[in-house]
Amino acid sequence: MNRPLTTLTAVAALGLSATAQAAEPLKIGISAEPYPPFTYTSSEGEWTGFEVELGMAICEAMEARCEITPTGWSGIIPSLKAGRIDMIMNSMSITEARQRVIDFSDPYYFTPGAFVAADDLELGGPEDLAGQVIGVQAATTNATYARSALRDTVGDIRLYDQAEQVNRDLLAGRLDVILADEIAMTEFLERDEAEGYEIKATAPRHAAYGEGVGIGIRQDADALQADLNAAITEVREDGTCSVLSEEYFGTDICT
Repeated sequence: MNRPLTTLTAVAALGLSATAQAAEPLKIGISAEPYPPFTYTSSEGEWTGFEVELGMAICEAMEARCEITPTGWSGIIPSLKAGRIDMIMNSMSITEARQRVIDFSDPYYFTPGAFVAADDLELGGPEDLAGQVIGVQAATTNATYARSALRDTVGDIRLYDQAEQVNRDLLAGRLDVILADEIAMTEFLERDEAEGYEIKATAPRHAAYGEGVGIGIRQDADALQADLNAAITEVREDGTCSVLSEEYFGTDICT
């Protein structure tokens, strides 16, 4: 599917200056748990997906060598702060809480949270969740929204370490509703086993969702932040981001 990561890496390397080639590669932290279509492993075992390809395009625009470094989602911010990775590019929303401990690049995409349930469940929006059991991945903006806006409405909020665990429990009937990124849910609903489920509504704009998705960096990385912002502008203006978005999602989610 799409261009393989190995090809992108090779293409990115061709334009590097001697100084950039001599430098240590920047480590792009992504969740070790696949999050298709943003990040996942191909049939050849290579990491690919919208954010992997876009990340390599951003590195090419910066004339920097980069490598994908899978890291457990729950420990990805500590890994960044400890210097084990140089940036986080994994659908991480820019929120006030996160900005207390890390910095961000400019946003590169935004999509809302979506409520997914069985076709026959009457659900028009958050106001219809009374008594329902809702599942959401922990340490996400959707989890923050659910705990702050839905805890007095729903029957139970269940938090999971991985997005795929939430999906499986919905299909197994252990959840009534899941709340997750709308684009990821569109991909999930294309699976054969998800027949009979649909997106019921999207979450309203809320402070929990922040300003969009950006690249997380350490608070002392001012030079990297400036380079990333310039590169994001470049891949947005030259159409690279939009082309990748259309390939993976059939629509343009780039900000």
